Amino acid sequence: MLTQSYELHINHRALGARILLRSAFETLAVLIHLNQIAAQVLDGTLSFHAFSKKTTLLLLGSRDKTTKHEAINIVTVLTKHCEKAYPGISGLYASLCESAHPNFEGMCFGYSRVDDINHVSEFSNNMCAMYEEKHVSAIELCTAVFEHEYNTVWPEIFKRLESWIETNDGDLEATKDEVVV
Repeated sequence: MLTQSYELHINHRALGARILLRSAFETLAVLIHLNQIAAQVLDGTLSFHAFSKKTTLLLLGSRDKTTKHEAINIVTVLTKHCEKAYPGISGLYASLCESAHPNFEGMCFGYSRVDDINHVSEFSNNMCAMYEEKHVSAIELCTAVFEHEYNTVWPEIFKRLESWIETNDGDLEATKDEVVV
């Protein structure tokens, strides 16, 4: 996604570049949150069965009913969970969303300039001028955080979780049919 976002960026296709960058941040948010909830299992603040249910919803959930699992809202993941570990990530995501949505920034500001005094609107694509300067640094940030979460955080948590599961296998098997809320 980031490679394609960059390709669109260098070809002055700012809206598509931002939409793909937004998708990359959503993918990153899932990784961050998976690492967080796995750590909660290890520190005893989340049961393994609740972890299993959350991972099912994160990875198999859908909004259009293509699966039987209700998707977890990615904005909630970003604002309530990822923001704690990476302050500012939800604000960056919100900015990416603004240009993608048919609202003031996405429709009016991105594609027109309004002269309120003379009551004139000039229509043009302003997206490159608005975002070109910050796009590469946002890609770099997404890449750096992903690299840290995937190559540093995840392997350590996974190794510990695997050992935890082996140690607690009997209890997990005995409680697998309990209802998780």
